[in-house]
Amino acid sequence: MRRLATVALIGCSVLAVDAQAAGDPAAGEGKVTACAACHGTDGMGTAPIYPNLAGQSAAYLESALKAYRAGERGGGMSAIMTPQAQSLSDEDIADIAAYYASLEP
Repeated sequence: MRRLATVALIGCSVLAVDAQAAGDPAAGEGKVTACAACHGTDGMGTAPIYPNLAGQSAAYLESALKAYRAGERGGGMSAIMTPQAQSLSDEDIADIAAYYASLEP
């Protein structure tokens, strides 16, 4: 029984690592050209109406971009963000999120 529990624990930890397949911050840096107009290449909003993205959770940023892309997020700047996000692949979103998450606020 103890052996089964150990195997199960190891198996779950391997699955958890796979579930956290993070984007590549270096690749994301090359993909933020359109984002930089409002959010800056340093992740700091270029005007008070644009949120700072530097240091935000990559999971949160990915979730937000996917929601914009799917048209599930309204209000605020959704009229601008939805068309921007629609051109992004899942990999692009993961890379951009990883890049902004890696920056110091």
